[in-house]
Amino acid sequence: MYESFYGLTARPFQLNPDPRFFFASRGHRRAMAYLEYGLSQGEGFIVITGDVGAGKTMVIRNLFQTLAEEKIVAAHLVSTQLDADDMLRVVAAGFGLEHQGATKAALLHDLESFLLAVLRQGQRALLVVDEAQNLTPKAVEELRMLSNFQAGDRPLLQSFLLGQPEFRYTLQSEALLQLRQRVIASYHLGPMEADETRAYIEHRLHTAGWDADPAFAEECFAVIHQHTGGVPRRINTLCDRLLLFAYLESLHQLDGPAVGEIIGELTEETSLPAGPAPAPRVAPASPIGDRLEGQLQDIDRTLRQLVTLARRLLFRASGSATEGA
Repeated sequence: MYESFYGLTARPFQLNPDPRFFFASRGHRRAMAYLEYGLSQGEGFIVITGDVGAGKTMVIRNLFQTLAEEKIVAAHLVSTQLDADDMLRVVAAGFGLEHQGATKAALLHDLESFLLAVLRQGQRALLVVDEAQNLTPKAVEELRMLSNFQAGDRPLLQSFLLGQPEFRYTLQSEALLQLRQRVIASYHLGPMEADETRAYIEHRLHTAGWDADPAFAEECFAVIHQHTGGVPRRINTLCDRLLLFAYLESLHQLDGPAVGEIIGELTEETSLPAGPAPAPRVAPASPIGDRLEGQLQDIDRTLRQLVTLARRLLFRASGSATEGA
């Protein structure tokens, strides 16, 4: 919307982590250095933590850009609440392996075979797990077990774990002692300082073809940093709305009060309405309703049994037809 008005080639503050807009702040350079060091070692775990919106995923996306010429087969997983068995299935899926209905033994066998094939082709396998704070200790331990796959003295899999600060507490679990011993580097990605916040904003604007239209008054950057705390995602949200506001008002100069107005709008939008919270609606108790609900559950179970029976009959029929042929 505002891109054409200001002659921009793209939205400079989109939330999607686009490596074209990667900004090498002091913290992001350090995180990149740890990941590159891990790649040079070719083994163990690298752990990167940071608050929500700190730019962990952007660092990984930027790393993947540099892997274009490397002989690395990478899988990037964004975890949810996974248990140990689900973890193996997600890893297999990440590397493009069949996993539906497979047993744990079959998954481990297929993963090891795949990793050996990667090695024979002169490549290396890299597993990146994002949002690792959602993993249970047992799921993390499964990742540690995968690091046991070796060909001679060469590890077949290297893993990078990215998560919010609470992931560090997960790693301190007594059950994960062996994994902690395999972490060769760990880094916490913090927010940017005030000078970096300004450089970050200008970098993203210039990357999108900005030619000082709209112009930002000096005071804008201090107000933006104070409100966002130097967290990239919060900066993006505020600045994107600021450019939209400038476009709607046909502004070519932005100042502190304009930034303050947008901050007020965003604060109001995310605040709870005044007054007590509405009481949750509870359906009145009804013997008839309870009886109907029970009957519906019985019908549902019966239908499921019929579907299962029909599938078995179709399977047997198809098997008999195959034998007859």
